[in-house]
Amino acid sequence: MFKLKKLLTYYYSVNKWRECFISPRKRSPRNAKNKFGMRSCPVTLGDEYSVEIRQMSPKGEGIARVKGFLVFIANSKIGDRLKVKIINLNSISANAEIVTRF
Repeated sequence: MFKLKKLLTYYYSVNKWRECFISPRKRSPRNAKNKFGMRSCPVTLGDEYSVEIRQMSPKGEGIARVKGFLVFIANSKIGDRLKVKIINLNSISANAEIVTRF
């Protein structure tokens, strides 16, 4: 009887610890969005923007920013001034194609 009581006490203490460790209050719900996900996108699909290439990606695409939003442009290099059209949109970046070069 004593062993059973000791075992149950240990079991409840371990589970209580686990419950406190992984409590729902400390974890965000699965469908909650992070701060970046809640931000609205400053570019829209199909619109044209004038940008300047500031960086290059490891894949060789040029990186520009429109209101702080990343835009990847293929076949460009640092210093190019371009008018681009947004062709693909993600939650953190966009892909664009070149319309004209300045």
